[in-house]
Amino acid sequence: MPSMSRRPLLDFFSRSLAAFQHSGSKFQVVCSVAPPSSHGAATQTPAPASPRRKPRTLIVLDSSFNPPTIAHLRMATATIRDLTEQKGQQPHTIRLLLLLAVNNADKAPKPAAFEQRLAMMWAFARDIQRGLADGHQKEEAHSQETEQSEETEKGLNIDVALSTQPYFNDKSAAIAESDFYKPEAADGDEMEQVILAGFDTLIRIFNPKYYGPPTSVAEAASTPTPIQRALDPFFARARLRITMRTDDEWGGKDEQLAYLRNELSPAGLEKLGGSAGWGRRVEMVEGRKDGEEVVSSTYARDAARSGDWDRLGRMVTPEVKSWIEGERLYRE
Repeated sequence: MPSMSRRPLLDFFSRSLAAFQHSGSKFQVVCSVAPPSSHGAATQTPAPASPRRKPRTLIVLDSSFNPPTIAHLRMATATIRDLTEQKGQQPHTIRLLLLLAVNNADKAPKPAAFEQRLAMMWAFARDIQRGLADGHQKEEAHSQETEQSEETEKGLNIDVALSTQPYFNDKSAAIAESDFYKPEAADGDEMEQVILAGFDTLIRIFNPKYYGPPTSVAEAASTPTPIQRALDPFFARARLRITMRTDDEWGGKDEQLAYLRNELSPAGLEKLGGSAGWGRRVEMVEGRKDGEEVVSSTYARDAARSGDWDRLGRMVTPEVKSWIEGERLYRE
C-alpha cells in the first residue's frame, strides 16, 4: 500500500464500521476517492467528501466485495464509458458508489471481516481512478495547468459506503434520503441511480416472494400489490444495468435476453403483480466474452488460499492484490 501502512487504514475502517453500527443510520459514506491530481492520488487518506453539486447520475455497485474483482471493475468502467462517450455526460456529473451491506454485522463475517472488505474497496477505488486516469492521459496533458480544485471538480469521484438494508429498493431509498448527495448548492435536477448487478440478482429483484404475501384478487383491483409498493418508487429514481451471466446455472445469452423480452414485458410483469413500465428501466449488457477466463470472488479466494499469486493477479486489481497478500487474507 503506497501511501499509508495497513494498520492505520484498518484502524480507520474499524472505527468507521463501529460508529456506523451504533448510529442507527441506514446508509453512510465512509470515505471518498478523488481523481488523481498533479499531486498524485497516492497522497490521499480516507475521508468522506460530499459533492459540491448534486450528481446527475449515481452509479451504484453493490456487492459483498469479498474481494472486489476485475469483473467488478469492468462493470463499473463500462458504465462510465457508456455515459461519457456514448451519452456525452461529463465525468464531474457522475459519481460511483461502492456499497457494502452489513445487515448481519453482529455476526462475524466470513471469510474476510467487514473492515478488511472496506480497506479492499478503498484500494479498489484507487485502482479504478488510476485506470480512468490512464485512459485520459491526453486530455489531462492538455489541461495540466488547471488548478487542483478544478481538476477534482471535473473528474469522477468514488464513494465507499455502508448500508444496513438487505434489498435493493430499500438501499436505493436510503441513498436518496441521505444528505450526503444533497449539497447546499444543489439545483432542482433529480439524481438518477444506475444500479449495477448480475443476471442472478435480476431474478431475485423480480421475485414477488421477497415483498410480502400476495394481494387478494379483490384488493389487487384497487390497491398496489406488495411488489408494486416496493418497486414503483425504486424505478422512479433508479434503473438497472444488468450484466449477463452466461453459465450452466443461468443459461446462455439468448435465454437471458428472452427473460428480458418475456418475463419483463408488460404482460409478464402484470402476471407477477408488477407495473408495465418497469421493463423499460432495465438494460442488459454483455459480460464475459467467449474464451475469456472466468473471474469471480470465489476464484480469487481460491487463488489466495493456494498462494497462486499469478492467478490472483488475473482476478483482482493491483492494490487489492497487494492488500490480500500483505494481510494474508483467505489463507484458512
